[in-house]
Amino acid sequence: MKIREAKYNIGDIVRHRTLPFRGVIFDVDAEFSRTDEWYNSIPPEIRPDKDQPFYHLVAENDEKGYVAYVSEGNLEHDLSGEPLRNPQIGEIFTVTDNGQLAPRYAVSH
Repeated sequence: MKIREAKYNIGDIVRHRTLPFRGVIFDVDAEFSRTDEWYNSIPPEIRPDKDQPFYHLVAENDEKGYVAYVSEGNLEHDLSGEPLRNPQIGEIFTVTDNGQLAPRYAVSH
């Protein structure tokens, strides 16, 4: 069994490499953990490999906030410095003394 270490951490602000949204990570799966039906709903030309970490994001685009599930290969750190607007962020995270986002509650599976 191949062990992978997640590149991103809970509280990291990231953006999708090709789609116009960004968000903050609130949970990490070591590999894909959704249903095959969900996986197969992704168009084949952009469907990521299952054998990589997947991240749960409190996400937003220019129009709305939502929760997203994204493969590691489709993410990059968001260095824009722009504040996130999704109100769910304040429900899940608190800002630490050094300006980082930290979960208000422990995440467990």
